[in-house]
Amino acid sequence: MALEVYKQKRDFKKTPEPAGSARKARSKGNSFVVQKHDATRLHYDFRIEVDGVLVSWAVTRGPSLVPGEKRLAVQTEDHPLDYGDFEGTIPKGEYGGGTVIVWDRGTWKPVGDYAKGYKKGHLEIELSGEKLNGVWHLVRMARKPREKRDNWLMIKSDDEFARSKDDPDILEERPESVKTGRLVADVASEAPGWSSKTGPIEAKKAPPKRIKGAKASGYPGFVEPQLATLKPNVPSGARWLHEIKFDGYRLQAHVQGRKVTLFTRSGLDWTEKFGETVPDAFRKLALKDAIIDGELVVEGNGGASDFSALQSDLSEGRSDRFVFYAFDLLYLDGKDLRATPLIDRKAALEKLLADAPEALRFSSHFEEDGEMILRHACRLSLEGVISKVRDGKYVSGRGREWIKSKCAERQEFVIGGYVPSSTSKTAVGSLLLGYHEDGKLKHAGRVGTGFSRAVAEDVFKQLKAIEAEASPFDGKLSAEAKRGAVFVKPQMVAEVEFRAWTADGNVRHASFRGIREDKPAAEIVREGGAKEKAKDKPKSAVKLTHPDRVYWKGAGVTKEGLADYYAQVWPLMAPFVVNRPLALLRCPTGISGQCFFQKHAWKGQSKEILTVHEKLDDSDEPGIAIDDLDGLIGLVQGATLEIHPWGAPLSDIEKPDIIIMDLDPGDGVAWERVIDAAHAVRERLEAHGLTGFVKTSGGKGLHVVAPVKPKADWDTVKAFTKAIAEEMAADEPDAYVATITKAKRKGKILIDYLRNGRGMTAVAPYSTRAREGAAVSMPLSWDELSPQIKADHYTVMNALARLDNLKADPWADFRKAEAVIGGKRKRKG
Repeated sequence: MALEVYKQKRDFKKTPEPAGSARKARSKGNSFVVQKHDATRLHYDFRIEVDGVLVSWAVTRGPSLVPGEKRLAVQTEDHPLDYGDFEGTIPKGEYGGGTVIVWDRGTWKPVGDYAKGYKKGHLEIELSGEKLNGVWHLVRMARKPREKRDNWLMIKSDDEFARSKDDPDILEERPESVKTGRLVADVASEAPGWSSKTGPIEAKKAPPKRIKGAKASGYPGFVEPQLATLKPNVPSGARWLHEIKFDGYRLQAHVQGRKVTLFTRSGLDWTEKFGETVPDAFRKLALKDAIIDGELVVEGNGGASDFSALQSDLSEGRSDRFVFYAFDLLYLDGKDLRATPLIDRKAALEKLLADAPEALRFSSHFEEDGEMILRHACRLSLEGVISKVRDGKYVSGRGREWIKSKCAERQEFVIGGYVPSSTSKTAVGSLLLGYHEDGKLKHAGRVGTGFSRAVAEDVFKQLKAIEAEASPFDGKLSAEAKRGAVFVKPQMVAEVEFRAWTADGNVRHASFRGIREDKPAAEIVREGGAKEKAKDKPKSAVKLTHPDRVYWKGAGVTKEGLADYYAQVWPLMAPFVVNRPLALLRCPTGISGQCFFQKHAWKGQSKEILTVHEKLDDSDEPGIAIDDLDGLIGLVQGATLEIHPWGAPLSDIEKPDIIIMDLDPGDGVAWERVIDAAHAVRERLEAHGLTGFVKTSGGKGLHVVAPVKPKADWDTVKAFTKAIAEEMAADEPDAYVATITKAKRKGKILIDYLRNGRGMTAVAPYSTRAREGAAVSMPLSWDELSPQIKADHYTVMNALARLDNLKADPWADFRKAEAVIGGKRKRKG
């Protein structure tokens, strides 16, 4: 690369970066530099001096001293030699906008011939720096379609300077600049040319301005937290900032030197409960003392915080997945910040966390339209949004300057009793719920799904110890409400998600999310006040035996929970499963037990399941189908955890009306490549006049599905889809394969067309999968495809919140898009 490219990307009237020479300098030096660059994403720029310029790579996660650990290094434009001394802030909006420090520097020399190694794509170099030493490998990867830059891998050699995975990470151990000793946050907050560590760099400038409203103060101790008020609508206007609502434990972190204390919202010291990962992260911050408000979470599928997963980790005694999202800074180094504007507190907090370990993260905010942010959060099945007055002070207690808006009905309830499990003598099957109103405990119904086996047993032990002879609820309970109940003292609190309130004040379709030890039972009231009764969902007359049998132990989804889920998605799912031959995956004792495929009717199946007498295969055994919700719940009663329909209806089983292209990524395939493959399949279908729809598989990949007019037979449809798969594999052999042989699939995506043969099936839209996490196959709109939504992102637990907040069904026009296979092919261009 030439320096012309470097100069074209920058306006040197706006950026403090060195302009360099238009031509390469005549230098035979051998310097190297690593610059820590906090731009859109924090990364490390690795530069070596070659023929008078700095050949440069952006190392996304920074160099690692662990041998064999690969770090992506994206080659960027050559930089001038004097850039190696640059430390400062590139203005926002300019190319590479962000803060830069000189993280390491020294000399380098090639091992072998540099020119030959570069041409071959494998450089071996020896570094002699203040932090990095020894031999390193830079290996160029093959450029993929649409990639504009060369991607390399930076790998440490196994030598005397290497470290093991158990040794400290050099990036965390030595975050400072080797030039001035400053951290990125220091440079970002100080005037250009001035270092608080070394004094003037070029010319002494004024020190950074102080935070308005900060007051000198002694350590205040625990601060009663500011709380949000639930409102049905997100506030709008420039007055508000919007943050993602996390699904974890609200904690207040107090840092006093090496001492770190984690307080709950009620002031309980829970430091020991969460292990050492998070406290250690706080100890590495560049500060003396601080009070930081935030939420401790465990991130589940797709990166969303998951309270159930947090509870599970706590019960197992593991802390390696804990992440603390910090959203407010109340006190810092002798200054009380509670009277300063929120936007200033957040700016100071963001700088403070710039180089924090991975377990400690800044909670970003959005200034766009609040309703848009909430819709986006709900489509990703997040919990909701917290809106805050941007210039507001930190005021303890519940007020109107913090507003919470939720994607689904969810709140805490007092546990007033339990019903023992019908499958275990040492576990709960369901809980009796209540809330306080005018000093009395009002009955609010039951929750009977969402318990993992371990949690159900742990809750049973706790409730057994506080059993009571009389009901704690106000008034007389109905016979149904108290059936099988064991009453307890109203001391424990459960967090529950549910679809709606019934007219008589009970929760409908409730799912347990966890025990809230951080919230006192006496404070639990009904949130949001009385609400309009929601429309009834379809109901089934099928009676479930052992409704509390757990099908997905880790996720805690029971037979009843699965039936509830299907009852709610039935209107959307029905067109894809009704009156079609079905293949089922049944797991009588859940996913941890034996599972088997079932495509023929069986003795003892629910009478609501249809028996199909058409000739489906070489056997004389009848097949299976359903024609209504009762049939679907009958499948649930029969322990069906996956539903795979034929691509043709019973009315004409020899003429398919759906084709499915299953994109199955091999080992080492990035999710972004699967998304690209889905778009590529869509384009090829459109070239044949067909409309592609996309859904997650609930497993590893994506399904591109197209409705077709039932004109062609099975052989024709299979040949058509095979041709598309083989064309893609021939056009891009490094990316795709049409052969199902596993040995040929490593690093490639299988375009599986075999789902389109007679008797072959694919998992239905909205069907669950018999895998850990209770994932479902979820229809998407094309613009929803993103790195945030993986194949197993949507589950029984979060899918309904997404559907409740969709403005329109992304597959609403599926049947309207039918076209004939073999019709006139569209020309490109």
